[in-house]
Amino acid sequence: MGRMSRMSGPDLAEFLRRPHIGVLATLRRDGMPYSVPVWWLWHDDAFWLTGTTSRVWCRQLRHDPRASLCIEASEPYVGHVGVDGEVSVHEPPEFDIWPISRLLVDKYVGRDDPANAAAVDAFFANMQREPRLLFRLEPRRHEPNPLRAIDLRVYRAKRADREHRSASGADDPGSSGERAGGRTG
Repeated sequence: MGRMSRMSGPDLAEFLRRPHIGVLATLRRDGMPYSVPVWWLWHDDAFWLTGTTSRVWCRQLRHDPRASLCIEASEPYVGHVGVDGEVSVHEPPEFDIWPISRLLVDKYVGRDDPANAAAVDAFFANMQREPRLLFRLEPRRHEPNPLRAIDLRVYRAKRADREHRSASGADDPGSSGERAGGRTG
């Protein structure tokens, strides 16, 4: 099997700091997957997501806590992070959801730019008028790769792919195999 290049610690930290959109997969009652784009926050060794109590994906997670989150980006470089697990539900009044919710708004609306402060305040004030909750998705520590953090700047083909290219002459400069900027199927 081919090896994917894992993100280094500093690259992973920078990747998780950036406001990339994630895709959350939950399960419908009939077992079919349901996916939705979400904002997420890596905080205290877990991913935090917020939503309103009426959202489909929030209702699904309350019924079945199994979830998968995939975060893909092309900036500052091509890579992705994936995690599977079960969420825990956190809601008022038992849990103060607002400090983490504010961090999410700072990340996605503020974007490290003080000029966005008014927009952050307005967005956060709006959130506080909605019936919201938080979900905490913690990587499954007992698995060999609980957090799949892949750096796609380096593509290492599977051995079978390399052998096929070599046998078919695709690695020769005059062949119609892999060329700058693209791959053949």
